[in-house]
Amino acid sequence: MSVRQSLLAILDQGPCYGYQLRAEFDRRTGGTWPLNVGQIYQTLERLERDGLVSKGASDREGRAYYEITDAGHEAVASWLSSPVERQTAARDELAIKLAVAATLPGVELADVIQVQRTAALALLRDLTRTKDSIDEPTSPEDLAYLLLVDAQIFQVDGELRWLDHAEGRLARAVAAGVAGPLPLNTEVPKRGRPAKAVQS
Repeated sequence: MSVRQSLLAILDQGPCYGYQLRAEFDRRTGGTWPLNVGQIYQTLERLERDGLVSKGASDREGRAYYEITDAGHEAVASWLSSPVERQTAARDELAIKLAVAATLPGVELADVIQVQRTAALALLRDLTRTKDSIDEPTSPEDLAYLLLVDAQIFQVDGELRWLDHAEGRLARAVAAGVAGPLPLNTEVPKRGRPAKAVQS
C-alpha cells in the first residue's frame, strides 16, 4: 500500500505523468525501492478507478498528466496521519526460516543463525559506510535518503539483537532437552484452516 499512497502523495503537489512520477518517487526514496513504469501506470489506473486521481489531456509529446481529486487529497491526509501497520513476526521470512529449521533433523540451528549474523553484519557495515559518506544532509533528497538508510540500520541492528536472543533461547532449549527434530504427523489432516491456539 505504501507505493500507492506515496505516488498519491507526490501527486498532491501537482499533476504528473507516469515517467515523471517514477522519477519523483526515486528522487524522494534514494532509489531504494525501484519501480518500473508498468507498475506506475497500473497504480495510476487503480487510483483513477477508485476516484483518487483523474487523467487529464495529453500534451504534444503524448504524455497524459494525472491530477489528484478531492478524495485523493483526503486519502493522503489520512495516510500521513495514520500509523503504518506492521506485519506480525509470523510473516517474517527469517523468523519462519529459523522456526522451521529448529524442527528439522540434521540441521545445526547455530550455523543457520551464524550465516544470517555474518550477512547482517556485512550489510550493517555497508549501510554505515553509506551513511558516513553523506555525513549531514545538504538537500531534501539527502535527508530523505538518510532517513531510509537510518531505518535500514536500525532494522539490521534489531535483527542482530534478535539473532543473539534466538541463540540464547536455543542454548536454553538444548540444555532443557526440548530442542530437536519434529517428526512428520502421519494423521490425515482435517480440511479447512487449522484451529487457532487458545490464548490463556
